[in-house]
Amino acid sequence: MSEISNSSARALARLGPRATYGQTLTTLAGADRNIIAISADLGRSSGLDRFSRELPDQFVNVGIAEQTMVGCAAGLARMGFDVFASTFAPFASMRASEQVRMNMGYMREPVKLVALGSGLSMAYLGNSHFGLEDVAVMRTVPGLTIISPADCVEIQKTLYACVGYGQPVYMRLTGASSTPIIYTSDYVFEIGRAVWLTPVRKIMLISSGTTVAHCLRATETLAQMDIEAGVLNMHTIKPLDENALEKIAQETDAIFVIEEHKVAGGLGSAILEYYNAASISCPPIILHGIADRFVETGDYAFMLKQNRLDAEGIAGFVRERLGAVVSADER
Repeated sequence: MSEISNSSARALARLGPRATYGQTLTTLAGADRNIIAISADLGRSSGLDRFSRELPDQFVNVGIAEQTMVGCAAGLARMGFDVFASTFAPFASMRASEQVRMNMGYMREPVKLVALGSGLSMAYLGNSHFGLEDVAVMRTVPGLTIISPADCVEIQKTLYACVGYGQPVYMRLTGASSTPIIYTSDYVFEIGRAVWLTPVRKIMLISSGTTVAHCLRATETLAQMDIEAGVLNMHTIKPLDENALEKIAQETDAIFVIEEHKVAGGLGSAILEYYNAASISCPPIILHGIADRFVETGDYAFMLKQNRLDAEGIAGFVRERLGAVVSADER
């Protein structure tokens, strides 16, 4: 993997998640003939245009047939290839859900299924293309690892970690071009191990995907309100980092889970289920994501603002809910 620096992080951020995925996978596959990329007629949209031209023997386009794509990927994985299959998030998680359940779950074929444009980033393409239920669907598949990288550097880290990884993976790419930057120097990335972006504080924000960057910016606004908050990047949604969650439960007064996903079934639900199953006494846990509705279409920045998932919205939500928690404690 190339050296991580301010300049390299900025270059990747300008490319955006999909181009970073395509460029990184092309580099990896150029050095490893065992890596195969499969697309459901989204070669250019998934950043794989260069891959298809430079490595045609390692590229398969099945056409607009996501179910076939997962089946072909599983067959190639069974033959020993390291397979990365990509399409838009709702088509990967819902249109091909039966194939994911059987081929990647039940048969445990180590396909890496890359969900493009998760969350709200598909903008004007609308609700048919938004990936707002995908984590909820994929979490129900036994044995499936779910990763949502926080920025383009972490996308690279995730791809490198997935090469040779012997388990099926659902990789959720959020954000658009000019992705917010978190990492400008090297750090330890490990599947299943969260990254502390601040020390543990009395108020903790737990997030994944590009929402992590908005959480970090929100803590700066909260600090101006004399609210000290920290951020944990829970990039692996399944399996969760249980050690990090136990530490937070012991040392914080309130936990906020912020995600670019429906509140039902996402990262917040997974965390609540973990605390409940483990019978861990913990502070109030407040979930913030997309409400139970179809969202208004617009450009990406507009939709983040409308759903209070930009830095300003997150800070306002945290302040309001903290006030409600304090009021409840005083009654």
